[in-house]
Amino acid sequence: MEYEVTIGIPLYNAERFIRPTLESALAQTFRNIEFLIVDDCGTDGSVEIVKEIQNSHPRGNDIHLVRQSRNMGVGPARNRIIDEARGRYLYFMDADDLIEPETISLLYENMRKHDAEIVFGSYEKVIYSPSGNNTGTSGEKELYSYPDAVLTGEGCLAEFAFRKYGGIQAAVWNWLVDISFLRATGHRFIDAHYWEDMVFTYTLVTYVSRAVLLHDVTYHYMCREDSLSNYQRREHIDKNEVTANASTIDVLKGVARKRLMRRPYLGNWCYNVVMTDFYIVCNAIRNRNIIRPAVTPAELRSFMSHPLRPGEILRLNRMRGKNLFLYTLGKLPAGLSVWIIAFLGRRKGLI
Repeated sequence: MEYEVTIGIPLYNAERFIRPTLESALAQTFRNIEFLIVDDCGTDGSVEIVKEIQNSHPRGNDIHLVRQSRNMGVGPARNRIIDEARGRYLYFMDADDLIEPETISLLYENMRKHDAEIVFGSYEKVIYSPSGNNTGTSGEKELYSYPDAVLTGEGCLAEFAFRKYGGIQAAVWNWLVDISFLRATGHRFIDAHYWEDMVFTYTLVTYVSRAVLLHDVTYHYMCREDSLSNYQRREHIDKNEVTANASTIDVLKGVARKRLMRRPYLGNWCYNVVMTDFYIVCNAIRNRNIIRPAVTPAELRSFMSHPLRPGEILRLNRMRGKNLFLYTLGKLPAGLSVWIIAFLGRRKGLI
């Protein structure tokens, strides 16, 4: 059977969250949906909950559960979704988040109306406490809102996305994409434990020539305080986690040299990517007392490597000064580089 939309959910040890997540997906007013769940060989009762809902829910026949041969990580699980989705359009969810009943209907309507390749909805971040019941939150919420916009033309979405740091979400959830377009790009998730979604989204944006942004909130990102993406709240941080974050950003730096050297937004792209390293270093400085083993100043400075050479930066038509400054931070003596980053981080309230 073919579907108009596939909602793809990677599943790994989400026993406490998968029921409300899947129920919010099943509650969609849009009817022609495949619910594709990839079991990444977790060790809890997540799969049993999915099977229970599969057998009892009126839309249970549209829940398709596939199992990886072994635990492979979220990137390969999402690649499996891309490969096996039967829908004309694809929508990713995480296994611990929620969507509005009209989410798919709204995104699909705009996809069809504007013949778009991708449609982004706005979202709400909700701080989720790991204690208590499955739906309790701390009450702390942040709204991430796009303007209503139709962006057409080569590089138009990228121009919008990289005009400022954080101009577009780094996550892969809460956008609906034409799966034939996605497959034609050959774009895949990298096999990484951290920020593989940022690499995917930032790169995919550069292929898009027809996009829609919506002000409507269609997704609720349940940000758990004990999650890896919020390691600053934990009591211990493994050094490998910090270095893995930086290594993932290095993949994006490679994209600049491979695909974007003549793009007008290259300066903005480089600034966004290297500023991500800046924030990684600030986090490492702020949490230096709980990172084990310690990250050395030389390692922190190495995170700030710039994808362009000085001559290439000087030829940029935008952001030359800011990129030259970031380039210099990666070349200064390690102690001085880290001191400057710490000073700027304190000014920004990051440390």
